[in-house]
Order: sequence, then C-alpha cells, then structure tokens
Amino acid sequence: MINGTILQSFHWYLPADGKLWRQLKEEAPKLADMGITAIWIPPAGKGTTGGYSIGYDVYDNYDLGEFDQKGSVRTKYGTREELIAAADAIHRAGLKLYVDAVLNHMGGADEKERMMVRRVNPDNRNEFISGPFEIEAYTKFIFPGRKGKYSKFVWDFHCFSGVDHATNPDENGIYNIVNNEYGEGWEEVVDDEKGNYDYLMYDDIEFRNPAVREEIKRWGKWLHETLHYDGLRLDAVKHISPGFFNEWLDVLRKEINPELFAVGEYWSPGNLPLLLRYFDATGGRMSLFDAPLHKNFHEASHMGKDYKLNTIFENTLVSERPDLSVTVVGNHDTQPLQALEAPVESWFKPIAYALILLREQGYPCIFYPDLYGAHYTDKGHDGQDHEVTLNKVDKLDQMILARKQFAFGEQNDYFDHVSCIGWTRAGDGEHEGCAVLISNDQEGFKEMEIGKRYAGKQFTDFLKNHPGIVAIDEKGNGNFQVSAGSVSVWVGKG
Repeated sequence: MINGTILQSFHWYLPADGKLWRQLKEEAPKLADMGITAIWIPPAGKGTTGGYSIGYDVYDNYDLGEFDQKGSVRTKYGTREELIAAADAIHRAGLKLYVDAVLNHMGGADEKERMMVRRVNPDNRNEFISGPFEIEAYTKFIFPGRKGKYSKFVWDFHCFSGVDHATNPDENGIYNIVNNEYGEGWEEVVDDEKGNYDYLMYDDIEFRNPAVREEIKRWGKWLHETLHYDGLRLDAVKHISPGFFNEWLDVLRKEINPELFAVGEYWSPGNLPLLLRYFDATGGRMSLFDAPLHKNFHEASHMGKDYKLNTIFENTLVSERPDLSVTVVGNHDTQPLQALEAPVESWFKPIAYALILLREQGYPCIFYPDLYGAHYTDKGHDGQDHEVTLNKVDKLDQMILARKQFAFGEQNDYFDHVSCIGWTRAGDGEHEGCAVLISNDQEGFKEMEIGKRYAGKQFTDFLKNHPGIVAIDEKGNGNFQVSAGSVSVWVGKG
C-alpha cells in the first residue's frame, strides 16, 4: 500500500528564469525518497506574457516552450525539451505527473473580429443591461508562430461566450456574445454566485460549441502523448459547465487511462453543500480541493488557543467525502498578496500538515514554499509594494516521511479536548503504526490505545519535538505527551 502525497511544485511568484523544469528533473529522486508520490506542475502552455506568464492567462496550450510567441520561445518554467525531460525523470523516480489544465478562458488573441453582444450587469450576470449591438474585440487565435503544427484549429468568436474588453468602442465591461447557434446567454453552472458565474475573465470558452469540445479532446490526448501524464488539476471548474467535464474525462479515461486522476479547483470555502452538489453534478468523476478545511486552518491559526481544535474537521469536505477530498494548507491563490489571500500562520502550519498527512482520510497536497521557502515582492491590496518571506515549515520533510512509513492501519480518534487532540494508527502487515498528539495551547498528555502488538515497547517522538519516552502497557495503551503549541508523532523506538 502507498500513502499518496502530492507536491504542488510551484507558487505564484516563482522567478521568471526558466529553471523550474530543470529543478524538477534534479529533485525528482529526492522527492520520491522523502515520500512524495505525485508532482503537480503549473500550466505548461504559453501565456499572454510569454516567458513571464504564470500560465493561467492561456494563449496557446500547444506551445510548451517551442515557438517564438508572445515575446519568447520558452515559458516561465523552461523549454518544451526541458519539460519532457522533467516528465521522464518524474516517472523514472516512480512519481506520478499531474498537469494543470486551464480550459475556462483564453487571452492575447492575434486578430480582432466584429460581433454582436449584450452588456451584462457584473453583479448579476443573468441581467442584460443593453440590447444587442456590435463591437470589435480580440477573439481570433491563429497562432502565427506555431503555423498549424500539432493543431490547425482556429479559434474565433464562435468559440467564446463572452469578452471583457471591446476595442471599438474602446471600453471594458462584461459582454455576452450573441450566438443563437449554441444557445442564449451563459452556460449552466452549479454556482449561482453573481447570478451565473460562467464568465470569469478574458475570452470565455463556449463549451456548447461541439467543435470546441472536440478540439479540447484532441489537446488532452496530444498532451498525454507528449508527457504521459497520470492526472489533471482542473482550473476554475466553478465557471465551467460540469457536463463538459463529464464528457471530456470519460473520453480521456476510455482512450488514455481508465485510472486517470482528476482534481478540480472549486474555491468555495464557506459553502460545503455547494461542493457536495458539484460532486452530484459530476458523478464523482473528479476530486475537489478541500477549501472549507483550509478555511478552518486559516481561522485556527489566527485564533490561537481560543480555537476549539476538536472541531477542526467540522463542515469540511474530508469529513463528508474523504474519498474525493484533496487537502491543502496553502496554494498559489491563498498565498500572501494574492486575490484569495488567506495564509495559515507559521506556528500552526506543522499542526495543519500533521492533520492532513498522518490521517487516513483525504489526499494531501504540499505547497512549494512550505517545503522550499520563498521570498518575493509585489503590490498588495493597498497598491503598495510588499516584501514577503515564506519560511520552510519546520520538519515538514519528516512528516512526509512519517506518512510514508507509519500512517497505516486502523485509526482511532481522541478528539475529547478543545485544545489537545490525538489519534493512533495501528499499522498493518508491512508498516509499524504511530500515535499523533497535537496541542494549540499548553503542553498536554492523553492516554491512547495503539494496539496490543506494541505491548512492552517504548515510543519516541519521530519529530523530536518532545524529549520523553512512552512505554506501552500490556493492553496496548500509552500515555502520550505533546509540548505547548506543537505536534508529536510517536513511533516505536529505533
């Protein structure tokens, strides 16, 4: 049995030096030894700003750093050849490769077109505040640098449902393209935020157009032929009709890999019922990131000892659908200076990681700065420049290793105190188990049962956060301890 652990191998403010693919090639064996089992890479296609693009402003998904487009050949992360070499190294190390698929929108079109649109109330996308009128907008993508290699498909305004900028008249707004051929208004989505949140940004892809769906299927198969990916991280799924993903994922699993993993980004921290409704709409075809659990981590880290630690899993995805929950302590959207900024305070991060790495439920995902650290400067929400330093999470590598070695077998929870919680993992035929104790206040102790197979053994803290030794009695119980505001992972001595 393998305890899967994903690494998000990037963050928003990585330097635009083209080195990430080379770094991943070098790091893959070390990450595998540590206990990482899957690498989530950033969007690999060319974005609107070429070598500076994070990748979520998609221009050409077929340009993996091969063509002179948008001011550069390479992407922010490197060249096509370097990406393929990194993918090969990841697989040689026994790791899975998860690619980031950004399918909601495109930007940086090559040519303008004239089209009929209606203005939309940005706060209620179902309300049209004008009749149909004509504008000129950038909606035609011919990819002159690629010259039809890999795909001859030309995107035009029939492939989009909306835009946010008109060049004639020169103005910004949200415009729904009048295109009766594929249906009136926006596509149906699960979320009713802003009335209908189909439109997010740039040129919004029209999934009711069958030619568009077929092109995206071709791209998914082509990318697999190129990188042999094992899974997909799906961007902005709340803005895309779930019917498209049902069709697309079914095709990929039938023609590529029946075990293809998929996790969607549906960031709705305070609305668990909505996420569960999305599972119904997609028939369990994809997992989702546990945004509600991240919200609990954020709040717990700011409230300190006043947070009731034994309620940390209440109203979370991992408590309702552990089989479809990918758990996180941070990501590129929640890191400081980003739009969804909600960082977990440093002191609490080891606790949060213990809660996702050492339990039976959920599929944990590690955030790059928590493993490697990060330093960057950018404008904040106040318009001023801010310098940010994100330190490595203390002993995170040891907790990942503890998951790999000890987080197996039956789990017994001891969530019977507001500030001191714990659980035991009994182990299995191949792995020893562990006992985990956490405090967000004073030092604490708790008698917990680890199992009669450990009777007479001595346990020590794998993380060395507590100096004590715990003796297991004849019934398999131990009096485990934890330091103030800390986490201890107790394992058999030696």
